[in-house]
Amino acid sequence: MVVLNGQTLNLSEMYGILFNGDQVTYSEESMRKVKESRKAVERLVSEERVVYGITTGFGKFSDVLIDKDDVGSLQLNLIRSHACGVGDPFPEVVSRAMTLLRANALLKGFSGVRPVVIERLLDLVNAHIHPVIPQQGSLGASGDLAPLSHLALVIIGEGEVFYKGERIPAKEALEKEGIEPVVLTAKEGLALINGTQAMTAMGVVAYLEAEKLAYQSEQIASLTIESLNGIIDAFDEDIHLARGYREQVEVAERIRNLLADSKLTTMQGELRVQDAYSLRCIPQVHGATWQAMNYVKEKLEIEMNAATDNPLIFDNGEKVLSGGNFHGQPIAFAMDFLAIAIAELANISERRIERLVNPQLNDLPPFLSPEPGLQSGAMILQYVAASLVSENKTLAHPASVDSIPSSANQEDHVSMGTIGSRHAYQVITNTRRVLAIEAICSMQAVEFRGKEKMSSSTRDFLENGRQIVPYITEDRVFSPDIEAMNKWLKEGTFNF
Repeated sequence: MVVLNGQTLNLSEMYGILFNGDQVTYSEESMRKVKESRKAVERLVSEERVVYGITTGFGKFSDVLIDKDDVGSLQLNLIRSHACGVGDPFPEVVSRAMTLLRANALLKGFSGVRPVVIERLLDLVNAHIHPVIPQQGSLGASGDLAPLSHLALVIIGEGEVFYKGERIPAKEALEKEGIEPVVLTAKEGLALINGTQAMTAMGVVAYLEAEKLAYQSEQIASLTIESLNGIIDAFDEDIHLARGYREQVEVAERIRNLLADSKLTTMQGELRVQDAYSLRCIPQVHGATWQAMNYVKEKLEIEMNAATDNPLIFDNGEKVLSGGNFHGQPIAFAMDFLAIAIAELANISERRIERLVNPQLNDLPPFLSPEPGLQSGAMILQYVAASLVSENKTLAHPASVDSIPSSANQEDHVSMGTIGSRHAYQVITNTRRVLAIEAICSMQAVEFRGKEKMSSSTRDFLENGRQIVPYITEDRVFSPDIEAMNKWLKEGTFNF
């Protein structure tokens, strides 16, 4: 059971909740703050104070005063009117993350919602009721308004959900679980949708998959090093300490450990003096990716525990301040950085694939073919990798450099962070397939060298991998092999 308090949620706990189905609850201290904040909202309404989003309209309508008898209708209208997302829905795991993160943000006690709103969000998580949330339509500032509105629909009994493998009306799923819909009151609709939880949820899932993939990239690269009789001296610790980047040092150490007892690696001057950059510079390139990922991890863990509502309520309602914590710029930058960093793992992997299949660059059978000429072998696998790498280059264009004004120019600078997070996830998906292709090629190549000469670590990878993709004895349709390897890399259990 993970106890939320709005302060300490981390990526390790997120992994357990998202992928292991861990249950969640709230701390009593955090709920005490929520109740105090709610009392302040109720006082503001009864006193008919002019406070944005509580007794006024939204965006450009912030100067329109709302009668205290209409504050509930104001919140319901907000959710319905803003639920206009389009496109395919976010994956269920992202919807689950979004629901959890919104509850955690509200538990900070700055948003003025009733405890029942948070309880309903956690009910959804624990019952595995996941709102159907279209991916497109957020500008990444003013909050992820459209996506979060689709989430908010569910707790009022509207919209659709994924539940036990089906896409059904939310009201039906709530009834099956005995969960009562919420009737929104003052501030609550705004509190549910003013935030960065769509981009952050997508970012969390992207990061968790990217972290696993980065470790796998080192395992797969190690097979390629053996396949090409790579020079192990390039991974000597002294080289990497001399530069000073911790992540580079760590990658080199992991490669050395993976290849510790290999009889297929060589020493400098034994076969050649230096390897190509795609082998020799693995610690420098992969290490730089880890540097970027560490930055992304830091920003995500801050944002996961951030108050991104507007307005925020302080000092028991004595201070109600309008600001801009809903602006997604920090996550927008992080997501663009993640896309670029993971795209580089695909870039360098594709170059290693080329060295595995190109007879001008190795002494292996051309294109790893069992009968060169009559059979094409892995020739077109490299084409596919090149296509995915090229696609990544377009996806890695930073979304955060764009901005389009909205709400009659009141909201005149936005982050596009949700677009950035979606692009980052697609880059990760493409990169995994590139690495799947490298794995298929390197497994084929290393068996030409003799698997009895492999290190114990890489041989273990090969033996497990052969349960997924068999040895290439003749040309076959390779698309299923790529998808099978991709699925294994995504869902399998690995020792790092």
